[in-house]
Amino acid sequence: MKGVKFSRYLLLGFLFLTGCQNKKKPNYQLFPDMYEPIGYEAYQESAAFRDSISALEPPPGSIHRGWNPYPYPNTNEGYQEAKLNLVSPLDSLEIDLAQGRELYGIYCAVCHGEQGDGQGILMQREKFLGIPSYADREITAGSTYHVIYYGINAMGSHAGQLNENERWQVSAYVTELKKELDHQANSNAE
Repeated sequence: MKGVKFSRYLLLGFLFLTGCQNKKKPNYQLFPDMYEPIGYEAYQESAAFRDSISALEPPPGSIHRGWNPYPYPNTNEGYQEAKLNLVSPLDSLEIDLAQGRELYGIYCAVCHGEQGDGQGILMQREKFLGIPSYADREITAGSTYHVIYYGINAMGSHAGQLNENERWQVSAYVTELKKELDHQANSNAE
């Protein structure tokens, strides 16, 4: 009997609390910031810092997470240095020539051709002239990576489209194309 009385009082108390609610006026809010968002602008001044700009600038000498600085400058000397000294950090098990071929087909083949002979669709349609064949150039994986990173002459940088690993995959594939072109040239010369 005690349990029935208690449940009746509990039900009456619940009905009393919900019945007194006025839908036209908001109820008392314990934490109003959770219900009413405060709009912030991206670069607005803040009282959290004495110098409001200090929150926007990274500390001096810091490096963004996941970003490795590229040590070779975008100059002819930087290109030559990368050509001689830059080697792929990928070992032979990490190189995926199928992925390199796929990425090359997407980003490079329109100009350089599927075989790396400089006869891509844009060259055939005379949109760009003078695209070099890999057989005509002395290239290494480092020089290819450098050109993908910065671009050269009419070719723009592809660093925004390809991450570091993908750039090395394409470089490895271009190196294989170069070997095939050199082999074909030697076979034709004999």
